[in-house]
Amino acid sequence: MTTTLAPRTAMRWHPAETIRRHPLASFFTLAIGGSWLAWIPFILSQSGLGVWDFRFPVFLGTSQFTGMLPGAYLGPIASAFLVTYVADGPAGVRAWRGRLWRWRVNWRWYVVAIVGGPAGMLAAGAAFSGGNIQAPTAVALIAYFPALLLQLVTTGLAEEPGWRDFALPRMQRTLGPLRGSLVLGCFWALWHLPLFFTEWGGWPTASWGRPLFFIGFCITFSVIMTWVFNRTGESLPLAMLLHVSLNNFASIIWSGVFPTVTGDAAMLAMFTGSGVVSVLVVAATRGRLGYGQARRKPRDVAV
Repeated sequence: MTTTLAPRTAMRWHPAETIRRHPLASFFTLAIGGSWLAWIPFILSQSGLGVWDFRFPVFLGTSQFTGMLPGAYLGPIASAFLVTYVADGPAGVRAWRGRLWRWRVNWRWYVVAIVGGPAGMLAAGAAFSGGNIQAPTAVALIAYFPALLLQLVTTGLAEEPGWRDFALPRMQRTLGPLRGSLVLGCFWALWHLPLFFTEWGGWPTASWGRPLFFIGFCITFSVIMTWVFNRTGESLPLAMLLHVSLNNFASIIWSGVFPTVTGDAAMLAMFTGSGVVSVLVVAATRGRLGYGQARRKPRDVAV
């Protein structure tokens, strides 16, 4: 008697099916991996480790626009779009894109987003300054709001459609608002870490303490970002404004106002200030971070 065995079916890996089954893991893998790969030339150039005899073009006094920004766009925002399209289809893309245009929010949240962050940084800087505080220069004040708009369409647009628009709603559903924010903060910090080998992170003069303080800052500030995102009805523009207002203040105002709080000390001050505010937010909301209000219409959201 002859037995005929059926041929084995080869196991095939289907990327689209993997993305549909594991959208969050796919997003973090693509966002971090894509940016890291794109940043390799920047890290190896004269703007980083100096392995390659090449320097990226300078724009507005820094090579970050040409060396860092392309990788930033390739990471969170591009990965969020791809994973959303594959996992959720056109309807998911419309919902993801809709939060990007959710501007109709109580005006007081614009004050929180634009002024709250710099006010907290002023308090933290003052605490670390030893009383050496100076008035910002006229040039810094004139440049402040144009630079804020520039940050909005560079840093804010490159990052927040991924971290807050795509990842945060999913992480809150599975882990809850507080744990989801803490885990997201870890991934957010991890994404930045290779940049500490470039001028972005103060290479080569920065100590190893600076990335540690930065990790702590990302985790604690992620809690604050979640609270603002939830309380504004998942408004991505408000999350972007909150994010870039800190970046902009650090870039334009900080060194002139606090000349003795620079480098590692500045990062420690920001981590400390963010930590204090995040603890207050967690205590005031009992760890909910406004999560129950995320489903209300944006125009009805109250402070």
